[in-house]
Amino acid sequence: MSQFINAKDAIVTEAIDGLLHMSGGTLCRLDGYPHIKVVMRTDWDRSKVALVSGGGSGHEPSHAGLVGRGMLTAAVCGEVFASPSVDAVLAAILSVTGSAGCLLIVKNYTGDRLNFGLAAERARAFGHKVSMVVVDDDIALPDLPQPRGVAGTLFVHKIAGALADQGRDLHAVTRAAERVIDGVASIGMSLDTCTIPGSPKEDRIALDKAELGLGIHGEAGVSQVTFEGARHAMEMVTEKLVPYAGKGPHAVLLNNLGGATPLEMSILAEELMRSPLGNRVKLTIGPAPLMTSLDMRGFSVSILPLTPEDEAALMAPVEPIAWPGATAPSEVRALPLPDGLTPIKPMPSEHSQRRAFLKKCCELMIAAEADLNLLDAKSGDGDTGSTLATAARALIAALDRLPLADMTQLYRAIGLELSQTMGGSSGVLLAIFFSAAGDGAAGGEDAAGALVRGLERIQQVGGARLGDRTLIDALAPALEALPDGMPAAAKAARAGANATAEMRRAKAGRAAYVPETSLIGNNDPGAEAVARLLEGLT
Repeated sequence: MSQFINAKDAIVTEAIDGLLHMSGGTLCRLDGYPHIKVVMRTDWDRSKVALVSGGGSGHEPSHAGLVGRGMLTAAVCGEVFASPSVDAVLAAILSVTGSAGCLLIVKNYTGDRLNFGLAAERARAFGHKVSMVVVDDDIALPDLPQPRGVAGTLFVHKIAGALADQGRDLHAVTRAAERVIDGVASIGMSLDTCTIPGSPKEDRIALDKAELGLGIHGEAGVSQVTFEGARHAMEMVTEKLVPYAGKGPHAVLLNNLGGATPLEMSILAEELMRSPLGNRVKLTIGPAPLMTSLDMRGFSVSILPLTPEDEAALMAPVEPIAWPGATAPSEVRALPLPDGLTPIKPMPSEHSQRRAFLKKCCELMIAAEADLNLLDAKSGDGDTGSTLATAARALIAALDRLPLADMTQLYRAIGLELSQTMGGSSGVLLAIFFSAAGDGAAGGEDAAGALVRGLERIQQVGGARLGDRTLIDALAPALEALPDGMPAAAKAARAGANATAEMRRAKAGRAAYVPETSLIGNNDPGAEAVARLLEGLT
């Protein structure tokens, strides 16, 4: 897979320098490239306890992105997923440690423990006060004698960092870090493996599976489970965490492992608050990428029982912008719509034949969802099928409140329903189409004539014409042929839709921005939807 990198052996050094360029002068590095890669604060005066953490790169923004007032004093960066050397850790300690001493915050991996531990011994030999804590928050394998350190490490960074910033001594900062480590618990889930730069991607997770209890270095999870959506995924994760939660208030950290989209993370946040853990959460951190695993499409949840001191420390202001802040969860509030936008509820009426007809139309659009999305992905953003299917499902749900016996009001009611439930320009155009059809019916037009009025209105508003490679290319000839019967309309729509595959340029819609090579040979998805609808009705 292509990646935005240059030379494989320069990934970390170039990334660090990029971070420093964008830091506004608050960060610097030691002059030890390529073997010593240490990022540190530029304003450090050694009068307070220094916090040093680090490990392999690939977990960004951890650890260098968390250097700044209120969190880390320095971060020691190894190569991707590789522990930094003893000399690199020692260089960091010697550069930031004054009379107040230094706390090393280490994740529980053999390489990190050994290299940080030996560096601590050497620093003590120089006369420095150095203590070390090891974070082991992963609960994926509860019987493992050496649990891994994962995203719960951020709680240690933040709480110990706040106390150090307040001027607390090394003993107090270390004891607080140890107490946090004893309380924090984390577990993650992913839909895909990560891509290590310069290496082929491991393909071990099937499309319908997810890995539960995986590490942050691409290690396989404890088990592969069937993936059934965000709710089920969060249920499995929180089920593992509940035994560690206790009864008091908690802080929860929702971490993006690198490849999940913000949209997915917000859905996971909603499911987290709905879970059994939700009513125990007093502070939330995230959702945000904090301890990532390169581009892994997954998430982790970390929980920490809250003491008043820890709550204050988590709320304390910090300098690193990678820290999203801790906030109290709030209820979802909904304000009433402004005057004029409150949905108008037409008087419902029954007409079994029209009900069956409308339901059939909707079912045809729902059945075509995947095919239309695939077609739209070639010339748009891949959502035509989903947009139409969403509107169709909403329309089925609204059948009982539609004025089915009155065609004029039915057209208008359908237009209103689509304007409220169907997104994008398609929803607006179809709402205008049916609203104008209602006007045509009110003026005495029959069904075909009313729909032609709707076509004329959307051409006027949208600006598309025949030959512009839009749904008009199927809809216009279909409506022209409709007086001859539905089979004739379906045949005309299919011919119009197929003709769009030969149109080298779209003159309206999102496809107007797509190169010719992506259009040739592919039907316009809107036109294809019209053709499939009429063929299905035939």
